[in-house]
Parts: sequence; structure tokens; C-alpha cells
Amino acid sequence: MEKFTHYFYDHFTQLDFSDGSAKYLNMLTLFVILLVIVFLSDFIARKILLQAFSSFAAKSKTKFDDLLVNHKVPRNVAHVVPLILTLKCLPIVFSDFPHFESAVELMLQLYCVILVLWIIRSILNTLESYFKTLPRLKDKPIDSYIQVLMLFLWLVGIGLIFVMLTGIDVKTFFTTLGAASAVFLLIFKDTILGFVASIQVAINDTVRIGDWITMEKFGADGDVIEINLNTLQVQNFDMTITNIPTYALISESFKNWRGMSNAGGRRIKRAIIIKAKSVHYLTDDKVEELKKIELLTEYITQRQEDITTYNTVNKTDKSMLINGRNMTNLGVFRKYIQNYIENHSAINKDMTIMTRQLAPTPQGLPLEIYAFSSDKRWQNYEYIMSDIFDHSIAAVPYFDLEIYELSNYIPES
Repeated sequence: MEKFTHYFYDHFTQLDFSDGSAKYLNMLTLFVILLVIVFLSDFIARKILLQAFSSFAAKSKTKFDDLLVNHKVPRNVAHVVPLILTLKCLPIVFSDFPHFESAVELMLQLYCVILVLWIIRSILNTLESYFKTLPRLKDKPIDSYIQVLMLFLWLVGIGLIFVMLTGIDVKTFFTTLGAASAVFLLIFKDTILGFVASIQVAINDTVRIGDWITMEKFGADGDVIEINLNTLQVQNFDMTITNIPTYALISESFKNWRGMSNAGGRRIKRAIIIKAKSVHYLTDDKVEELKKIELLTEYITQRQEDITTYNTVNKTDKSMLINGRNMTNLGVFRKYIQNYIENHSAINKDMTIMTRQLAPTPQGLPLEIYAFSSDKRWQNYEYIMSDIFDHSIAAVPYFDLEIYELSNYIPES
């Protein structure tokens, strides 16, 4: 930059304004005319290109041309016309002042680099928006790839500007830049890690935009709304946004609920804890009473016949219920819950349906319901699960069972 400043100063001081020549007036007049022509040409080029693109976009069926207009690609391309016109007219305007012409030409060259980068940026933003509309790419981290490409182009552009200002040979500059790569690796560490993570995530299909993920370390529990070079954005269910470093996707553990979303149902896995002392054998009177429950009539009848046949053949002494084979209130209740879930309209019948007894705990005997709801939407899923357990808990007293409750439990304030 210092060299550039001296360049301007040295050449400007060479100008002689004392001879009263009409050269300076002529140069200024041509320069003002050139400015007017440049602004007019820029205005006309923008109007023509915008009108042409807008008309074409309105007639075409694809959205790509609409996105080109939205991201101002025609507007940016239109700036090329006055730039070319200015470069062509410079020898005429500064014909008597070649040193001044060189300085202005250098500034225009710098502007040309920036303009090209700006046009490419607009096109890349258009491609990014277009790719996101394609179903097969909608859930891919397009942002990361576009950002990496744009970062590379900006580095090249800044390098070219630096070479133009300093006059250093391009080969020498990039050789020096390679030697300073360790510094760049340190500065852009997060960007490089994020880029590598984005590639691994895309190749392994670990996370897609729209996936529901849970990452307790970062307090994230919601849908992925954006994956870019440095961060992954998760919109939590309370509508807050959590930003997670992209490289954390390969260095930290997290839960992706996509498998549940793609499956035929959402899992219900919850237990009712039964007091162990309320479990007992059923008497004949109680068996007859439970036969009146429609979901158990067939089961109890068949079961009762099998037990009676077994006890008769084995001449079991039934003066005590413990002898021979018997039904228990917990066993019949377990069968009732099984039948109830199998007949529930919101349960997926093609997936596992099971009511099972877990290992006893100090609190009692857990009776777990394991099934899958057909509706996977969160609100509906919670309603279905609540409906099942409302019914199950209300049915417990009919079997002379009791649910465990901690009598001295004090809820946290």
C-alpha cells in the first residue's frame, strides 16, 4: 500500500499546472464527459438487463432465472459495460497524461477483480438457493460447499489485489503464501474443521436439514434448520435457536431421530409400577367376574379350561390355591393390556406390540408397555400415549391391584 501511495504521489507531482495550456482543461472536460457516459451506460445497461431477465423469468417455468434476478446477478453483470467503456476511453481522456492514466487504470483493474468476485458470489448464492429447492439436495449442507468455494475465491482475489498494489511477482507471492500456510491453518482452524465435518456428514449421511436431533451437551433438542461451514443451527421445540460447531457432529455424540421418522411408527415404552403385595391368585368368583370384561372373555374361558384339565389330570389338591396351575390378577391384567393395545386404533399393528414384566425393584413390579404409535407427530404421539396409560391406570383396581406411590414424596418447588 505504501508503494501504491508513493506511486500516486510521484506521478501527480510531475504534472505541471503552470504553463496555462489547454491540456488540463481538455482532460477535465473529457473526464467529466466520461463520467456522465459511464453513469448513463450503467443505468441503461441495468435497465435493459433487468427488463430482459424479468421478462424471460416471467415466461419460463424454471425458478432458476427468478433466483438470478432475486440475487441481483443481472444488476451486477450490468456494471461490466461501463467498466469496459471506461477502460477503452482512458487513452483518449488521458492522452497527454500517461502517468495519470496508469494510476486510474490500476484502480479500475482493482475494481474489476472485486466486481468479478461480486458477480461470482451472486451466481453462487443463486445456485445455493436453487439447489435447496431440489428434493434430492434439500437436506444436504449446500451452504458449507458454497462458503468454502467463496472463501477460496476471496483469498485468490485478495492475493491478486495485493500483487497489483505491490508489484510482486505472482509466483513469488503464492510461494510466500505457501510458506505462511501454518499461520493460515491456525487462523482458519474452525473453518477447516467445519469443512471436513461437512464433507463427512454429507458422505455418511449423518445429519440432514430437517432432521430432529438431540445433543444434550449443547442443550439442543429440535429440528436442524441450517448446516453451514462453521455452525449447525437447531430450532428447539421451545422455538429457541441453538448454534453448534459443525465439527462437533463428528467429535461429540448426539441422537438423530430420523430412524423413528422414517419408520412406521414412534415407540411407546413406559411402565406402570405395581405394588408387589397386591399380586395374588384369582379365586373362582373373581375369575367369573373378570370374564365379563369383553377383551378377556375368550382368553379367560380358554385359560380356565386348560387349567381345570391340567389340575384334574394331575389330581391337584385345590384346597389351597397355590397348588397346581392358577391364574393371577397380575397375569390377567397383563393379558388385558396386551389385548387393549392390539385393538387400539392408533397403534401400528405391523410393529412390535408387547406388554412385559420387568425385573422387580424396591418400588414394585414394573409392567411395561412396548408398542409403536402410527402417528409420529409429537403432539399426537403424546396424546396417544396418554390415552393408553389413562385407560391402563384406571383399569388397575378392577384386578385388585395397586399402583406404587411414594407417600412421603415432596415435589421440587
